Amino acid sequence: MAYKIVASQCTGCSACEPECPNGAIYEKEGIFAIDPEKCTECIGFFDEPQCVSVCPVDNTCVIDKSRPRYKAKK
Repeated sequence: MAYKIVASQCTGCSACEPECPNGAIYEKEGIFAIDPEKCTECIGFFDEPQCVSVCPVDNTCVIDKSRPRYKAKK
C-alpha cells in the first residue's frame, strides 16, 4: 500500500516533500499529494514513513488501502 495525504487536512506546510526518499510527494494548488507509483512506504530507507514522521497534523499521511502493499524488487 502506498501512503496518501488527506487533502482536507493538509496545511500545505511542505514539511513532507523534501523528506521523501523517492520523490513521490508533490504539490498541486497549495496541497501536497503522494504519487502511489513512487511510494515505497520508505521500506529500505527508514523504519517509519518520513511523511508520517514529519507531518505536523496527525492522521494526514495515511495508508491508502485501495493500493496493494509495496514489495521491494529482488
